[in-house]
Amino acid sequence: MSRYGIIMTIGRCVIELRLYSPNSLKEKRRILKSLIEKLKNRFNISIAEVGKNDLWQSALIGIAIVSKDKTFANEVINKVIDFIDNFDSVEIVDIDIEMID
Repeated sequence: MSRYGIIMTIGRCVIELRLYSPNSLKEKRRILKSLIEKLKNRFNISIAEVGKNDLWQSALIGIAIVSKDKTFANEVINKVIDFIDNFDSVEIVDIDIEMID
């Protein structure tokens, strides 16, 4: 508990993606920008490409959410994963989720 008596949870998720359609880094960035903007607008999360920046068929994105409720943070991350899983241009290769109290 903080000195203010506030309890919060930080949900952290790193997702490795495979992209099949891009033939260049420019195309990769266009696809990722579209995905990231849709996720930001729909789920009110912090999200960015955090790795594999120079590979045009792979990406690593990091997602964070702050909540007073661990269950809520977990639900949002699971909805984000479902959304990405249904996004046509990418395939999820690996997921790493952590809840920090």
